[in-house]
This record gives sequence, structure tokens and C-alpha cells, in this order.
Amino acid sequence: MKRNLSELERYFDLKFNTIGLLEQAMTHPSYANEYGRPSNQRLEFIGDAVIDLTVGKYLYDLMPHEDEGVLTKKRAAEVCEASLSAIAQSFNLGDYLLLGKGEEKSNGYEKPRVLADAFEAFLGAIFIDKGLKEVYKVLNKVVFPFIDQTLEDSAHDYKSILQELVQSDKRTLLYEIIDETGPAHDKTFVAHVKMDGEIIMGMGTGKTKKEAEQAAAKDTLAKMAHSNIQEDES
Repeated sequence: MKRNLSELERYFDLKFNTIGLLEQAMTHPSYANEYGRPSNQRLEFIGDAVIDLTVGKYLYDLMPHEDEGVLTKKRAAEVCEASLSAIAQSFNLGDYLLLGKGEEKSNGYEKPRVLADAFEAFLGAIFIDKGLKEVYKVLNKVVFPFIDQTLEDSAHDYKSILQELVQSDKRTLLYEIIDETGPAHDKTFVAHVKMDGEIIMGMGTGKTKKEAEQAAAKDTLAKMAHSNIQEDES
């Protein structure tokens, strides 16, 4: 059973003047074709422009020292299908969608493209009905925190940073899990990273294999930085 759209309004502290716009935003083309109703495609068109503008402005303010190229790439990453669908899933937008019979049977409410399009249509409906100020209720609650988290995650992606440092010298990196301890529900992993398959550069531990590999990369970067400082002082 689909959830009542009033729940969606309450979640974002919205009150549509024209509830039909919200209904249209939740109407997938497959449902529109079967029942002769307007689909969410026109609202998606507006929402696409709205999120490009608002995310662009947010990044412009958040990253004052980055050039146009960096900002463009970052915006593209934050408004891509994968990002928008993840945001839509964070507040169960799929539960409000109207899908045609075929799309319903194929679990269309879980498809990234369907969710991303519906989220853009949702923003477009708010913009048409209430203006940009009300759109920010959604942006501030689910979009900008998502962007902040991805920026924080990328800042701590030590494996990527290490890879960029060594690739110019055509060196290779290999991560290996060399130990794991603890019960199945609470394991601790130990990883090391080798350069060119031979030289152990760093080690690290974590509650997952990924965390252990990141810790090993971080350890390697710290050792490289310390080595560079010593070379500069000598």
C-alpha cells in the first residue's frame, strides 16, 4: 500500500497549495500511460535545473578556493543518478510512487533511474508551487548533509591519495589482509600495503577489510610525509 502524500509533506514541513503537483511528481510515465494522467517528466525537467543551480551555489560557497573545473566535476558527482537515488532512498521516496503494472512487478520503486527522476520531479513540483525558498527545506534536510558526508569521505580516502602519489612513477600498490581476530560479529582485520609487490609500506587495522586497507594507506602516507621532512632537513 502506498503511503499518504501528507506524510511526505509533514516530513519536510511543506504544505502544497496545489496538491495535484505533488501527485504528478509521484506519477511515473508507466502509470500515466495506463491511466491517462500527466506524468512527472515535465516537473523532472524543472527539478533538474533547480538542483543544478542550488547545488552549484552550495558548492561555490563551500569550496571558495576551487576553480570552475573542480566545482563542475563535484556538482556532476552530486547530482548524478546514483547520488540522487541514494538521497531519495534516505527518506523512502519510492513508497510514494505511482507505477504502472509492469514497472510495479519489476520493483520499479527501487530502481535508481526511477528514484532519481522522481526526486527531481519532487523538487520541481515544490519550486512551481511554492518557490525556491521552500525547495531549501528539502535541500537542507537531505541534500546538503549528503554532500557534506561525501566530501568528508573523499577527504579521508587515503587509498586514492596514495594511488595518485605513486602512479606518476609507474609504481604498483597491493593491499593484503594479513590477519583477522575476534568472533564473527566483531572481527578486527589487519592489512598491509606493498609497493611493487615487494616492499611493505604501511600497516593498519579496522573493523572491516576496507577500513583496514584505508588505515594501511594512511600509515604509508604518514611515513612518506615524515621521510620527506627528514630529507628537507638534511
